[in-house]
Amino acid sequence: MATKTTGQRPIKQLKRPDLVAQEIKRLITEKNLSPGDRLPRESELQTHFDVSKGTIREALKSLEVQGLVTISTGPSGGGTIAEVPLDRTLQFMQNYLFFQEVTIDNIYTVRQLLEPELAAGAVPHLTEADFAALEHSISCCDPTRSNEDLVSQRREDVNFHDILAAANPNPFLRFTCELINEMIRQLIVFGNRTPKAEHRRFGEANAQIHRDIVQAARARDTERVRELMAIHMREAASSVKRMKGRIQGRLILDADSLRRPRSAHVRPE
Repeated sequence: MATKTTGQRPIKQLKRPDLVAQEIKRLITEKNLSPGDRLPRESELQTHFDVSKGTIREALKSLEVQGLVTISTGPSGGGTIAEVPLDRTLQFMQNYLFFQEVTIDNIYTVRQLLEPELAAGAVPHLTEADFAALEHSISCCDPTRSNEDLVSQRREDVNFHDILAAANPNPFLRFTCELINEMIRQLIVFGNRTPKAEHRRFGEANAQIHRDIVQAARARDTERVRELMAIHMREAASSVKRMKGRIQGRLILDADSLRRPRSAHVRPE
């Protein structure tokens, strides 16, 4: 592929299908299309951009791989706008981080910065349905009240934070925290050498501070929620390291991600 050079850094020239894919994105924006809306037919796109059928199909395939469109065949087939799923975004992020050494400390450093603001921002927007979901999550992750297995309890620990994220009106903050939560579900594992009593203490501590956060949120005490979440993140980071939590490898294959439930995992070291 040809390149241009500016100073010492080469600038890659995009292939025609990639350029067309960018123009289709621009078209989606200009027409204010949303997930579920249909793109113009292939023949119309071909005429609009004055390119071959093969170029259009490559462009659409590129957008499909990115998760932005779904492609169907047949007389009524074509491209439909899709909302990029979090799992797909995580796969791209893992590719970016493939040669990076991401640690538990790295993840929890970011969580300690973002989660208190996420929770505080959610407080004014929490509904009774949200509070019911938060209470249910607590009952499922509390080892003194739940009959769920360890994996399910750890999943609910993270789901609690997703419920708060969904109520926060800041889309970028919400997305970033949800992405981190998904990384925790898929990438952090605990060794079976960690005593069950330690897992139980971790679960009990999580459930209690979750209750405190919900109580403060019901009182619409934003600052108290922010303070409690900061404490929670510091204690969680210490507990995960004490329980020998680690990042499992550098990459999960797409097929593994599709098979993997949204939960924490316990595996032998």
